[in-house]
Parts: sequence; C-alpha cells; structure tokens
Amino acid sequence: MNIEKKLKTSVSSAIHSIYSHKIKSDDIQIQSTSNEYEGYYTILLFFLSKIFNENPAKIGEKIGNYLIENEDFIESFNVEKGFLNIDINKISWLKLFFNIYSEKDWGFKKNIGKELMVEFSSPNTNKPLHLGHLRNIFLGDSISRILKAVGYKVHRVQIINDRGIHICKSMVAWIKFGKGDSPEKSGIKGDHFVGKYYVLYQEELNKEINQKIKKGVTKEEAEKNAQIFNEAKNLLIKWENRDPETIKLWKKMNKWVYEGFDKTYETLGVDFDKIYYESETYLYGKKEVEKGLKKKIFFQKNDNSIWVDLNKYGLDNKLLVRSDGTSVYITQDIGTAILRFRDFPKIEKQIYTVGNEQEYHFKVLFKILEIQGFDWAKECYHLSYGMIDLPSGKMKSREGTVVDADKLLEEMVHISEKRTKELGKIKDFNKNEQKLLFDKIALSAIKYFLLKIDPKKPMLFDPNESIDFQGNTGPFIQYTYARIISILERAKNKGIKEDFNTNLNVKSINEFEKKIVYLLSIFPDKILIAASDFSPSIIANYIYDLSKAYNRFYQEISIFKEEDNETILFRISLSKSVSKIISSAMKLLGINMTNKM
Repeated sequence: MNIEKKLKTSVSSAIHSIYSHKIKSDDIQIQSTSNEYEGYYTILLFFLSKIFNENPAKIGEKIGNYLIENEDFIESFNVEKGFLNIDINKISWLKLFFNIYSEKDWGFKKNIGKELMVEFSSPNTNKPLHLGHLRNIFLGDSISRILKAVGYKVHRVQIINDRGIHICKSMVAWIKFGKGDSPEKSGIKGDHFVGKYYVLYQEELNKEINQKIKKGVTKEEAEKNAQIFNEAKNLLIKWENRDPETIKLWKKMNKWVYEGFDKTYETLGVDFDKIYYESETYLYGKKEVEKGLKKKIFFQKNDNSIWVDLNKYGLDNKLLVRSDGTSVYITQDIGTAILRFRDFPKIEKQIYTVGNEQEYHFKVLFKILEIQGFDWAKECYHLSYGMIDLPSGKMKSREGTVVDADKLLEEMVHISEKRTKELGKIKDFNKNEQKLLFDKIALSAIKYFLLKIDPKKPMLFDPNESIDFQGNTGPFIQYTYARIISILERAKNKGIKEDFNTNLNVKSINEFEKKIVYLLSIFPDKILIAASDFSPSIIANYIYDLSKAYNRFYQEISIFKEEDNETILFRISLSKSVSKIISSAMKLLGINMTNKM
C-alpha cells in the first residue's frame, strides 16, 4: 500500500473537483510532517496558492474537507502555515504495516543490471592507517553497501600508493638506521614498523636543515640540498630504472606494510574486490601522456618535462612528467582510471572517495581524461569529504602525531569495556562473550560516529563521546536493538506465536505506534536519498530517529500487560520489524549488531 501515491491521486482529484483545474498527481509535493504539528503526511500548498491566487490556508481547508468527505483512508487533517497535514485511519496504518512486515527485504532492490565502482582507503605504504583513513574507509565501505542496496553491482577497489618519493624516504631511513631490523625481530606490526622509519627520516631531515640554517643557508636551500633528501631522490630514480637491489628492498618493506594493513582491514570488517598498485598503473599513465604529447594535447618544455595547459577551462598548467622522467601523482591517476574502465567495461560511474583537500586535483584529472577523448570521463565522481581531527588538535604524519587506526581501536575497546562494566549488566557473560561485546560496541561507536556527520563537513572525533549509551551514538542503537531481541525472546517463552495479518482485529493504534510504522515505511526512501547524495549520514540519522521512537513507545506503552491478545501480537510484530530494519540499516553502515547487552 503506497500511501503517498494514493494521497497524491486523491489531492489531484480534490483540486480538479474544487477548482476545475487539472494538476498531475506527480506534481503534488508531499513531505514528512514536522514534529511540532499533528499528522504524518504534509502536502505543500504554496505552489497552489500561486496558481489559484488564494491564501494557502484556505486552499488547505478546502482540500482537507474534500478528502475527509470523499476518501475513506483519511482520518483527520490540520492546516498550519501553508502546510496541509494528514493522518490516515487505523485500517490504512495496519495495511501499511503489513506491507512492511511481509516484505523479506524491505527497502532493498534486486539487481538492476547496472555497475558502479567505488574506490576507497588507498593508503601509502610508508605509514600505518590512521584516523583520517578510517573516515575514508567507513565512508567508501558504507556507500558501496548503500549503492548495492538500490540495485547496483558495486566493484570495491583501492589503489595502493606503493611508489614515489615518500616511499623512498622510509627506505632510506631503514638503510641508514635499520641495521637489518624487521617487524618479526622487533615485535612491531609491519605497517607501524615502516611508519617508524618515515618519521625517523623526517627527524633526520630536520636536523640537517637546522644545521645548514645555522651556517647561514636559507631554509629553502637547506631542504633542497639536504643529504638525506637527495639520497631519497636518487633512490626514486634507481627504483624507476628497476635497480635490482632497490626493487628487492622495496618489495620487502611493502610486504611488511601489506601484512599490517590486512590485519587492520580484518578488524574493521572491510574487504575489496580488486586492488590496484601505483607501481603498475603509473606505467599506463606515462604511456597515455606520451600519446597525448604526440597528439599535441600536452606540451614539452625545454627541460623535457611534460605539461598540460588547462587555462581555457579555468584551471592552470599541470605537470605530468618531471624533467628527469619520473612521474607524479596525476600520472598514475590517469593510468589507473583508464585501466579500470578497461578491466570493468560495464561500469557507469567511477567514484573516488578522497578528502576535500584533493578537490582541485580531481577537477584537473577529470578534465585531462575528457580532453584525451574518453567519454566516460564525465562519469568520474569525486566523493569529497571533510577532514577529521581529535580534541587534541590536527594530525601531522611527518611529525608522527597522527592517531593511527590500530591504537585508536584499542582505546575504543578499552573505553567500551569501562563503560559497559559501569552499567553492571554483563554479569552472566563469560570472558569470550564479554570480549566480543566490547569489540562490537567499540567498532559500532567509531563507525557510527564517523558516518552520522554529512561527509562534506569537517568533524571532530571524541572517542569518549562516541561511546555513550544515550544520544545519537552506535552504542545507544545497539542497546535499543538488544532490548527488542530480549522482548522477542520473552514473547517466545510466553508461547506468543507471531503471525501478523490484516485480518487481526486490533482495537486501536496509538500515536507511538503510528510514528514507528511511518518511520518503517520511509526506509526505502532513505536508502534512495543516501545513494543519490552519497551520504551514509542519511541512514545513520534515520536509525537514530527509529530507535528514539521505539524507546518512547517502550517507555509509554505496555506490551505484555495489554489485555487484548491481537494488540499484543501487533506490538510484538511491530517490535520484530523494528529490529529487522535497525539491523539492515546498520549493516549499510558496516555495523553488526549484538543480541545481548
């Protein structure tokens, strides 16, 4: 039963009857009624006021009265400030709920035969994953799930930035100071081990710069002529020339990092369909740049560096290949984009999950691909998101002040354990059950907190605030879900066989129940909006609204003390549907639920 569709048709008929004017039902605008007014479906009247040159309140009264007299599914109406607010009758609410209850995968569409690609994570192999990566990973993972929910086949990929000067910096530091050390010998996780040498490189570079400055050299000259920096540059040239010893060390250090990444991804519950490596795709990029140079799309300077002039597009000149023949970031991005569309020729759009500091980079990249003649360039999309910081301030990887993902997750588990024990409700949990619970609460807390904010906005992440069993948090929703599971278990133990159908003679449906049914009914719309806007925050805040509505219902309405058995059955069925939707919606955020808290 599609209430909105039925209501639009009825309003269109009302307008035709009252004003002898035809308006297509699809042109009728309906939205959710604001919490400050009574009703659930609101018809916007302002556009009708312009057509009929009449006060919107009068129009609303006329339409409302017509609906009451001519449509048996309308219960009541009120007009407030140009809005016609509608409530439907008990039978309609129960029919609406039955549609939801009887649908196995309410809100989810079957495969529509279209494919998309989502790139996310895409770390460098010179340091471990950090807090900034977590927002990227959770955003890309959730968007992939949401797009799949609306019927797309989604290819989840990442590009590993495993080459370049930053990688060589870690390698140089290991050569100078490593003395044959390894993750196994030191007992340090592989990505942390390599990251330690990246920080060590920066410390050594700063020492050299400060020494040169004291001798009267400018900071710019000191940086340019620092010995360790030139060693890193020379190592990059050796790498691009495939020097055997350099390649051997590069492979060894990258292997350490990959092993570390894999452990973190496993903890996060995230995986990929295909992984691309910059060390491979940059070669495709260089070939494409050479093609563009021959076609005079690009130009070469006297120092042999290759550029593209984008000034007529409101952009500037962009370096594509350095004078020494080494490539830059955008070179591999060109190659990666082309390679992906060759690997997956059916994809309609390629979505890049990358922070907003790279917005200009992607404008340049997409324009370069477009002028190279790739029609699909217009279907490349930068899913830009705001930066994330902690209460302690901004993070700087070069100075070793980033909050790495593993340590943050450990802290979250510790806070989860502390808060849960304070509530004193896990006395019957064994040690394994407790550990699993603490891990789930911690992961749900951080994922939910990072996803509930609109991706475009910068955010401050407070670990303590995220693990709160009250308010708009993952643990609050986990607790609501576990409460419902407990109710369903109690019903089962009482022998209540849940089998809701429209023939049940439910005496009445109260406002708390209406609110829940209405929220359940709009879940498919929320998924569509989240997919369209590439915003998991739509889903997160929807789950919070549903959880709040259920908790209010639970506090105000007795389920098992109700005398009418059919009303009890309805409330149990309603509770079960809420638990299913909460679980389904949280999975769209990459969060698994716990049945017991």
